[in-house]
Amino acid sequence: MRLRSLTVTVPVLLLAACASPSAPAGGLEARSPYGLFLAGQAALNDGESRQAADYFERATLSRDTPNLISERAFTAAVLSGEIEKAAAIAPVGEEASEGAKRLGRLVLAVDALASGKGEAAYELLTSEEIGFPHRTAAALLTPWAAAQAGDMDLATRRPDVPGDKLVEYFGMLGQAYQYERVRRYDEAETDFKALTDAPDAPPMLVLAHGEFLERRGRRPEAVALYERALATYRRDTALGLARDRALARRSPPSAPTVRQGAAQAILTPAAAMLAARQTQFALAYVRLALRLDPERMDAWMMVGDLMGAAGDVQAARAAYDRVPTGHPDYVTAQSKLAWSLQGAGEGEAALETARKAAVDGDPIGLLTLADLLRSNERYDEAIVPLNQLVEASPEPDWRLLFARGAAFERMGDWPRAEADLMAALALNPEEPDILNYLAYGWIDRGERLDEALAMVQTAVDANPRSGAMIDSLGWGYYRLGQYDKAVEVLEEAVGLEAGDPEINNHLGDAYWQVGRRDEAVFQWRRVLTLEPDTRIRADAEAKLASGLGPGATRAAAQAAAETAPSPVVR
Repeated sequence: MRLRSLTVTVPVLLLAACASPSAPAGGLEARSPYGLFLAGQAALNDGESRQAADYFERATLSRDTPNLISERAFTAAVLSGEIEKAAAIAPVGEEASEGAKRLGRLVLAVDALASGKGEAAYELLTSEEIGFPHRTAAALLTPWAAAQAGDMDLATRRPDVPGDKLVEYFGMLGQAYQYERVRRYDEAETDFKALTDAPDAPPMLVLAHGEFLERRGRRPEAVALYERALATYRRDTALGLARDRALARRSPPSAPTVRQGAAQAILTPAAAMLAARQTQFALAYVRLALRLDPERMDAWMMVGDLMGAAGDVQAARAAYDRVPTGHPDYVTAQSKLAWSLQGAGEGEAALETARKAAVDGDPIGLLTLADLLRSNERYDEAIVPLNQLVEASPEPDWRLLFARGAAFERMGDWPRAEADLMAALALNPEEPDILNYLAYGWIDRGERLDEALAMVQTAVDANPRSGAMIDSLGWGYYRLGQYDKAVEVLEEAVGLEAGDPEINNHLGDAYWQVGRRDEAVFQWRRVLTLEPDTRIRADAEAKLASGLGPGATRAAAQAAAETAPSPVVR
């Protein structure tokens, strides 16, 4: 589409002039719809969704606004969460595109529901004009609109969209809630039981059924239901908290209100859209859910994930920050926030956030803190939360042992690293990452070379496109003195990971050993351009300075790196 290419190529200064009310007249007019449209597109490209929505809204103020700009303004308002504003400018005219009109009707229906106008919402939702791809959402919302309008006969009628399994399954959940609202408890329980009959029923359905049982005063049955689900979903925080609440005989959550039930109903197709990688529709649905229930924290988490993936870091952080302390999703939200800060180069702020999330010993918080400390090369500090995790784990976990072993190795404590890595391998003998990591440790030390080479070959067979694993294999051949084979394999590794300084350094050593001295020197010089760590830099510089090759400089390089940080994770 030609218009889209223009938004990328128009100079930034021109875009600013188009958007600024104080910009001089001439060329693209300062307040022209097209100029504001371009500014809105530029804001979207920069990940500034809220600012983009503002530009697009201003672009629609002129009566001469092209239809394309009006539709873009509507879409931007929906995606930025300004649903009331989006409803006010929803495309409804004959000239609007069919896709925009369908989404517009859904937005109008949700806004009506949020405003207590159930009859208007029902009329919009049952209109045939809300077609694909919003038919599922409309069907799941319809009973809630009927309930708000006071028609409980229609509210308790299960929605039916032939061939739509999502409506069939989650329509039953909505029906169970509606039966409970009109005190038809036996029929509600029939639906809840059907939804949670399987041992691997999704946690959200188990929670819905369990909370119903708690509200009916049947706590032992609720506890049994939660514990059965926890056997499958052992780390599900919400299930664990629900079981503890029921055991303590504390009050369960109330049955959902109309708005809360409608919000839950539209999150179901949002998750389906997300699974199908229809991220724009997924975000639109999540924003609609929040218009109905602004306290829906799982929806705020989804907003954070979606805005982060779209590059709108500020919007993502604001969404994660909406989750309050004490909420089951709080630690996960703070962990995501910490990684957002880390990705922006704010390592100290990331660690501070992670420490706050881990202060109560939550496993997710501790693991986030440990991973961030390792990412910031603070391996000795990472050992502390990793020790807590290993000790608190109800059974040995190879992932925790592997992570702690890697941290010990980075600290230069090979005996403890080796012990953890071997324990991890005993728990998961086929895991390629453990095989490669442990084997490389032996190869680099000249130990157990035949055994290590066989382990690395197994890892490579499982991951034939891994440059790091193929490098380990090539370095194994090098250590065994099979230099021609080492060159062949290490060239393949460099082809896969051209920017890895350690792999290039290894290839230079192999070239030297087969007499290809000029190529070896080229590789070592290239290493210095690839931001190597102190150990690798010292090794390459020593070889270049002496002109004597790897054997004569290895001891000197090791001595120079004794106090240096360990290499990055392979």
